[in-house]
Amino acid sequence: MERLIYQELVEWKNSHNRKPLILNGARQVGKTWLLQELAKKEYKQSAYINCRKNELARHIFTMDFNINRILRALRAMTGIDITPGDTLIIFDEVQDIPEAIESLKYFCEQAPEYHVAVAGSLLGISLHTGVSFPVGKVNEINIYPMNFEEFLLAMGEKEKYKLLVSHDFETINILHEQYINLLRQYYYVGGMPEAVKQYAATESLNEVRKIQKEILDGYEKDFSKHAPKSEVPRIKMIWRSIPSQLFKENKRFIYGALRKGARANDYEMAIEWLLDAGLVYKVPRCSKLALPLGVYEELSAFKLYMLDMGLLGAMVSTDPVQVLIENKMFSEYKGGITEQYVLQQMKSHGIAPIYYYSAKNSRLELDFIIQRNAQLVPIEVKAESNIRANSLTSLLRKRQDLHADRYSMLPYKEEEHLTNIPLYAV
Repeated sequence: MERLIYQELVEWKNSHNRKPLILNGARQVGKTWLLQELAKKEYKQSAYINCRKNELARHIFTMDFNINRILRALRAMTGIDITPGDTLIIFDEVQDIPEAIESLKYFCEQAPEYHVAVAGSLLGISLHTGVSFPVGKVNEINIYPMNFEEFLLAMGEKEKYKLLVSHDFETINILHEQYINLLRQYYYVGGMPEAVKQYAATESLNEVRKIQKEILDGYEKDFSKHAPKSEVPRIKMIWRSIPSQLFKENKRFIYGALRKGARANDYEMAIEWLLDAGLVYKVPRCSKLALPLGVYEELSAFKLYMLDMGLLGAMVSTDPVQVLIENKMFSEYKGGITEQYVLQQMKSHGIAPIYYYSAKNSRLELDFIIQRNAQLVPIEVKAESNIRANSLTSLLRKRQDLHADRYSMLPYKEEEHLTNIPLYAV
């Protein structure tokens, strides 16, 4: 399969200011596969070290941080003559040996000619205490589930992908229904690489759902393994509540939905744990439509989304008809899943920061707000093609300085203060 983030890895390899690389991302998003592909295509050889339950590797890194000694030991352990420039050193499951993460500082300072990349779950990398993280001594790349463009490539739709990224909407609009059909399939399959690979090979929705359930089960087991024991029950409550929080009209996260009398300070650590693990995305509320958005962030109001829409659907056991066919009976579900999709697309393209807006004294609510080219961009998300006049229209009448994006199942259309963009072109 083709991952668009791969080009960033190639740029890292060729950079004159290259530092050891950390791939950040949740489990099962393809970090190890990407590094192995990079080694296979861009290097003569690789020295691969899986740190999970590897006592020999643990001993190498816990003795001291003498890089020459570490390199000699790695050569002996892997049987690879590690040489600068043509060998990629890969530390996998690096969270199991935190000292290996700390060693990256010394690789950067003492042996920058060696190419070192590590992959590991954020469950270990971000949360381990007592080990010095190599701040300023590493490059970091965030890996997300496969986006819709990558799904097109996996499905063999390379020409549709090329047309989509060309932004030739006159031609794209002709193929509108074909893109919509593929998008609805992506809604169900999501972007976890194993699920996409299985669907591309067999188009079996049952097999896809089986894989999604297995991934979800693995995440819940990780809660008990990696999280502080006192936080595990709270983490599970938050994790399991996300679908019900998203599939309601007001998608703001409500602590009271977890249990009666629940307070923010009881659950803040659990939410942070899920965020650090890469399993959820947090979209805070912005209190004012003005730049810079971060100045007006409200810490107490936010929405929580999952890392992948396919997993979100699997958590509530959606039937394919709820996703693959337009059906007005499931409007609240589709509203939540469509917002999840738009957020995933923006995340995969590096859009940050991302907020939402709701006015305290009116019904105005904007699904997302971003900054683009030093401009504030309101974003409205519609699950289908119904785009009745609403508060966004009123806002644009009052704020002639704003130009909004509306994502829906309608074809592309440019208006004076509003661009209608089909959801498949997010």
